[in-house]
Amino acid sequence: MKSRIALSVLFVLIAAATFAQSDAQKSSAAPAPSEAQKSFTTMKSLAGEWEGPVTVADAPEMSGAKMHLSLRVTSRGNALVHEFQEAGTPLDATKYDHPVTMLYVDGEQLTLIHYCDAGNRPRMTGKMSPDGKTVEFEFKDISGSPEYHMHHAVFTLIDANHHTEDWTFMMQDKPMHAHFDLQRKN
Repeated sequence: MKSRIALSVLFVLIAAATFAQSDAQKSSAAPAPSEAQKSFTTMKSLAGEWEGPVTVADAPEMSGAKMHLSLRVTSRGNALVHEFQEAGTPLDATKYDHPVTMLYVDGEQLTLIHYCDAGNRPRMTGKMSPDGKTVEFEFKDISGSPEYHMHHAVFTLIDANHHTEDWTFMMQDKPMHAHFDLQRKN
């Protein structure tokens, strides 16, 4: 009887060791994050509230306005919501611009969809620079009228509390560039 118990205990210990070894191999064999995932992780590091001036060289009357940006990670970490508005204005879409942009990983691509005040939804794909400080988005396609649309975006990380955004808006076939110099508010 004692030998049966000892044999049973031995089998249990061997099985436990085998499963533990198998689990350790599985966790150590986790795939490396894709370039899109690395870029998205960089973008998610910007989550928070930001403020700073905008500069629009082609429209000096728009330059100097103080903008407020909210970046929020949502959907269990699978999406980043980017919301711009002029600082100090209420969230009233009937009177003020309030564009919303969503960023997420779609397969092997970092994707941005801009829900524009012009009534369309341009889609862009992004890539991170080799130094990991810039994520640049190139126009892919658009839902809605292409006459006026957001066409290009560049996010540059200066440090944990400072980043810039450069957006290019197409007005028919003429590009208009806006530069946002943003400081973290929280």
